[in-house]
Amino acid sequence: QLKDELSHIVGNLIENYDPLNDDERNLQDAWDYVQMQISCCGWTGAKDWENNEILINQSMTAYPCSCSNSSKDLQVDTGFCNLDVPVNGTATYADWPVHEQGCMDGVENWLKDNLGVILGVCTGVAVIELLGMILSISLCKNIHSEDYTKVPKS
Repeated sequence: QLKDELSHIVGNLIENYDPLNDDERNLQDAWDYVQMQISCCGWTGAKDWENNEILINQSMTAYPCSCSNSSKDLQVDTGFCNLDVPVNGTATYADWPVHEQGCMDGVENWLKDNLGVILGVCTGVAVIELLGMILSISLCKNIHSEDYTKVPKS
């Protein structure tokens, strides 16, 4: 179920990816980072990017820079890069200089490799929060209310 949910989230991200949209900037930058580090493109493959509205409007003559397997695109790690050779005004993902494999397997392997660290950090945070609650409860129990009946009235 987690795999299906993640697939749905990434599918929506790719479909609505817009380098000019600052509202989704953090999520888009994170996805660009994943594609660059794992050397992959899309969730199941580069074909996923054919659903992106901006690329459709450009007749698929642009491609995501973070997917590129070309050394000249290494400086640009976000947004879209243009194809050097126009292909009769329209192109497909097969014409792009991008990685063939999708990111699904790479992300799954990364999660499996780092599951111990992730669970350890979560457990550590939970223990610290629990200790903080216990200390605050004991502090509240030890605070005595003062008797103000003996204070003279002015």
